[in-house]
Formats: sequence, C-alpha cells, structure tokens
Amino acid sequence: MRFNRWMIAGPVVSCIALLGLPLHLRSQEPASNEVVASAALPEAPEPQNSAAPPQSSSQSQPNQNAATQKPDANATPEHKPPPQPKRILGIMPNYRAVSAGVIPPPPTPREAFMVATKNSFDYSSFVFVGVTSLLAEGSNAHSQLGKGVGGFWAYYWRGYLDKTDGNYWVDWIMPTVFHQDERYYAKGQGGAINRTVYAASRILITPDYHGKNSFNASEILGRGVSQAISLTYYPSKAQTPSAFGEKYAYAVGRDALTNVFREFWPDINEHLFHRHH
Repeated sequence: MRFNRWMIAGPVVSCIALLGLPLHLRSQEPASNEVVASAALPEAPEPQNSAAPPQSSSQSQPNQNAATQKPDANATPEHKPPPQPKRILGIMPNYRAVSAGVIPPPPTPREAFMVATKNSFDYSSFVFVGVTSLLAEGSNAHSQLGKGVGGFWAYYWRGYLDKTDGNYWVDWIMPTVFHQDERYYAKGQGGAINRTVYAASRILITPDYHGKNSFNASEILGRGVSQAISLTYYPSKAQTPSAFGEKYAYAVGRDALTNVFREFWPDINEHLFHRHH
C-alpha cells in the first residue's frame, strides 16, 4: 500500500475516523417500599393514671412548619449528565450508545441484529463510504484497483462490504455467541482523563448478559474475523501478515476513538451548541 500522499490527508482522515467513518487506507468498516410496619396490639389496655394533657398550639406549630417547609431556593440541584442522542451531529448513527445512569435489560439476539442492520444500511453509511472511497482513489491507496470511475467503484464496494461485515460480526454474531452486551454505556461524569480512559478501555471490557464486566471477546475476535475475511477480496499486495496487522490495529483503535467521541459528544452538544435532547 502507498501512504506518501495519505500522510498529507492524515488530519482529514483522523477527523472522519472520530465520526466512526470507514477508511479504505487501512480498514473500511466502521454503538435500563414502602414497608408498612404494624405494631402488635396489646391483649388488654393497661390503666393510665392520668389523661395526657392536650397539646398546645404552640407545641404543634413547629411540626406544622416542618411539614410545610419549602425547599431552599438557593440549593444547587444535582447535575444530570445529558443523554446520548440517536445521531451525532444529526448524521452519524449512535444506536449502540446508552445514556449515563441508564441500565436497560440485556439485548436479545434480535435486538443486536437490528442494531447491526441499522448501522449498516443507514443512509449515512452510503455517503461516508463514498467520501472515503474518493479519498482512497485519489491517494491511490491500492494501485491495483485502478483510477477513475472504475477505481472509485472498486474502492466503494469493498469499503461498504468491510463496514457491513464488521458491523454484523461485532454487534450481532459474536455478542450472541459470547452472551455479551456490545452497547456503549456512557460514564457521563468525572474528569476528562478518567472518562477518556474509561471510554477507550471499553474495547477490552464489556458487560455480559448478567451485567458483569468481562473481556470483550466480541470486539477483539469480531474485528479479527472481519479483517481476515477482507483479505479475500483485496489486492494481493494487501494480503500480507503486516498489512493484516496494520488494518486490524487500525480498526480496533478506531473503535476506541469512536467510544471516546460518543462519551463527550453530549457535553459538546449541550455546552457548545446549546442543544438539549
């Protein structure tokens, strides 16, 4: 693969990667008692020496005030992290994200299948693959695929197959096999470094169907299988162990960056654009 011209387009491609776009240069695949205590009554009432004096109005006043006391207007309400939107920037699908503090039930195989399908056949997928195909064709990433309209189409169908294949392996097939929840659970609070480390580490850690953290075999193995399959339809120069390792590392790294972007996007959207969901 040739990377000289791609080094110039590096900043542009990095921004696209943050949006979860597939990249042809390395990998073109792209995240729910009240307890009533009853006192036992005595079998017989005990005699009382004297009747209890009636409670004066002055004594009952404090209790009435306490019951009707209004909350302090100066008290600062607890900040609730903004929810995860269904789309980032109104374009990028964000179906895999779960808002901070929300614990939904484990996904069923059908629900996981639908997430993979939505991510694969959303209108934005066709647009993003087209953009990255133009970049790859323009930089001649795989010279064996040619240039011009024919070269663009050669990049396009491979890029779309990369993206779709990866979605189904990581979002549906592997999670169903390993009983894992591949949705991204946003942290939503804490320092920036703490949240960044948390988000990036989700490619290695994910909850199982019982809510317990487990090794993210769905991500690690799913991306590996997807990249191995891609060797069958890319040019021979891309079918080397080093090319496979480079594409695989890029795919996993891109997923980590996408999680970080998902984590901070609600804050960016709320504070920078003053939008609420």
